[in-house]
Amino acid sequence: MPLCDYFSAPDDTAAVAVLDEPGGPDASGLDVISLKGIDPIVTMASLEAILTGCTYDEASERPRAGETLSSPDHESAFIISVSTTLQEALASASHDQMTEAADAWAETDELQASGITAETAREVLVLLSGLADRAGGGQRLYCWWAL
Repeated sequence: MPLCDYFSAPDDTAAVAVLDEPGGPDASGLDVISLKGIDPIVTMASLEAILTGCTYDEASERPRAGETLSSPDHESAFIISVSTTLQEALASASHDQMTEAADAWAETDELQASGITAETAREVLVLLSGLADRAGGGQRLYCWWAL
């Protein structure tokens, strides 16, 4: 199962620089949460669609949604951007919205295939929401994705 560390950084350059750190963003001093198996492309687009009420296709086509920022030639990991729309939705979601979204998110094929329950999905949303909230207006969200 891929390692997926979600983190905030001031810009794309700082985010990609974590590839030079042994251990990825954890060793870089950035705000990081580890979410093994929560991929930054399909799973995050599904979450964005649920939180914002758009379609999966709309979510996956938004600027910065699942965009690979690092070189595809990098050997061990990639840096993937999280859309600003999803970041804002996570930061502003109420407890009730997160509970409802987690229940729907846990029903997606990707989370079911990973064995993620609604309870675990709620825990993940709380972590992601906190990260997005702490990022505020001056930081963006990213994923360090190591296969």
